Amino acid sequence: MTDQTPETTQLFLTAAMPCPYLPGKQERKLFTHLSGRRAASLHHLLSENGFRRSQNLIYRPACENCCACQSVRIVADAFEPSKRFRRVLRNNDDLAIEVRPTTATSEQYDLFKRYLDSRHAGGGMTQMSFVDYEYMVEDTPVQSVLVEYRLRNHPDMPLVAVALTDVMPDGLSMVYSFYDPDFAHRSMGTFLILDHIAQVRAAGLDYVYLGYWVKNSPKMAYKAQFQPLEVQKGTLGWCRLEEAV
Repeated sequence: MTDQTPETTQLFLTAAMPCPYLPGKQERKLFTHLSGRRAASLHHLLSENGFRRSQNLIYRPACENCCACQSVRIVADAFEPSKRFRRVLRNNDDLAIEVRPTTATSEQYDLFKRYLDSRHAGGGMTQMSFVDYEYMVEDTPVQSVLVEYRLRNHPDMPLVAVALTDVMPDGLSMVYSFYDPDFAHRSMGTFLILDHIAQVRAAGLDYVYLGYWVKNSPKMAYKAQFQPLEVQKGTLGWCRLEEAV
């Protein structure tokens, strides 16, 4: 297999499609494949420049006349949980947390389907079969893990949340997460981010990568609550996001 290097990597551009975040806009993505022994180093290099992994592809928005999507990461060591965040942590202190290999299970898939049917009904991912889910989890050319969250005090220790996470040289990148919709009142999405901040700090690393943030998108507003937050500004590198939403 030919190893990719920054010099030999070929980048491709998708056709324009409706933007899922800003009405009336069109999105295009610049992407390439990750493969070979240098996949991990290329993944880190491109992530430093605002790219995001999906299975064995890594991509970045390349929309005409629009740069609203910005890659963001939490500066873990400087993060101070607010009163609300401390309450979320207390409300979920009965969860057992286990970091596992990226092996798909029927228990995860059942939870995944329940989450999609409740939170994203009508979306394209609701049609995913177990094989599709298996590819999403297992088709990774880089170091990735599944973080499982279970009710510790329940006799069956049911699975209530899962995070698919990439392990970076300087932190953790949250690729996709889902949870039991019956636990939405616990602010589970927020808790998963807070737990990843704790894991990064415990490992002596620096950042939690959250993917893309769009300033004027209600779907993305929550990310700006995790201060200090850095955004990738192209040739300027990573800069602090000064305004909180």
